[in-house]
Amino acid sequence: MNTVQDAIRRALGFGRMTTTMVLGELSDENLLVRPVDGANHVAWQLGHLISSENMLMSGMPHADMPALPEGFAEKYTPETSKSDDKSGWETKERYVELYQQQRAATEDALEKTTGDELNQPGPEMVRAIAPTVGDVFNLMAAHELMHVGQYSVVRRKLGMKPAF
Repeated sequence: MNTVQDAIRRALGFGRMTTTMVLGELSDENLLVRPVDGANHVAWQLGHLISSENMLMSGMPHADMPALPEGFAEKYTPETSKSDDKSGWETKERYVELYQQQRAATEDALEKTTGDELNQPGPEMVRAIAPTVGDVFNLMAAHELMHVGQYSVVRRKLGMKPAF
């Protein structure tokens, strides 16, 4: 029997698979390439996704989100997105590690969330765009996929083949 949790689980899994494929052969240096002037580079976007998932999921039922390294979230603000400083960013390996930790905790929270809880109001800070707990889980998948599209453009800019 398919449940709402199954559909959300598949969406989160598709996001994880797509992110993994698109990051593929990108190097640490490639993560600092902006797809166009004024756009965020992949390193900033990855950090933003990781810190956003941590923050948004922390307000969810059953969520036990791993702590981020000290000062991590502060490195991924709208102000820091404009920085062209090539130092101070994480390696791709580190971003992937932190991403996997956060996503595993999100998936664990989903497993513990009942169908009735999915219909409960989501955290106040995001309720305008994700009014229910279920909507917040879906937002995690949609947010990730939005950014993956931007990583794809960096791949093309660097002359790499599409990931899929």
